[in-house]
Amino acid sequence: MKRGPEPASHYSYTAYADPAMASGFDAGRFGGPIGRLLLEDQERALFAFLGEVSGRRVLDVGTGTGRAAIALSKRGATVTGVDASGEMLKVARRRAAEEGVSIEFLEGDAHALAWPDRAFDAVVCFRLLMHVPAWRTAMAELCRVADRGVIFDYPSIASIAALQALWRRAALKMGSHVEAYRVFSAGEVRDELASHGFRIVGVERQFVLPIALHKLVGSPRFTRSVEGALSAGGLLRVAGSPVTVAAERCAS
Repeated sequence: MKRGPEPASHYSYTAYADPAMASGFDAGRFGGPIGRLLLEDQERALFAFLGEVSGRRVLDVGTGTGRAAIALSKRGATVTGVDASGEMLKVARRRAAEEGVSIEFLEGDAHALAWPDRAFDAVVCFRLLMHVPAWRTAMAELCRVADRGVIFDYPSIASIAALQALWRRAALKMGSHVEAYRVFSAGEVRDELASHGFRIVGVERQFVLPIALHKLVGSPRFTRSVEGALSAGGLLRVAGSPVTVAAERCAS
């Protein structure tokens, strides 16, 4: 497995290499009514941006337990899923077998993808760039192996998630074992894509209020109602997070 530019001790490698983390990941992140809502929204955005995927070659980077990869395969895409965690891939392979889909799951690093330039029609990447040690390197790799487009997400610096990110970084410095993820500005994401010959063609923001709050309430009706009102007031457009981005390769 190719390893990225940072030590293997970085939490993005160690946390997800834990068998307990892998086995409980889906229940912890996507369990309950709000977890299911999160997945439904993610899948809807994914296919709204990708359109018809039957017969297309798609790479899912940071595939984790394979949820996006399985959804893509069910719609006829030829899917490869790559992740640095062998434990997460064990779960992904088991889930794919249970769903009756054929997906190639491989261990590998987002900083150094083991494929030639433009090897895939599209590349998707969810909940990864916020965690990796060198996000610009990872972004360059996503763009390099994509022939047509990339779809990814990130937490916005203009959202409440930015406050949580600051708290986690402070906690990390004080010795706590937390995932001190980063947040992004729309400008830096746009500029980084442009440096690799890509332009943004679609953006979708998910929530104004923290996901943790919605999970605490546990009511999709509450979530849809409150977030709908905030969106109508214009807050989703400026402070919504996570942000899902679709970008396409510019004509050369």
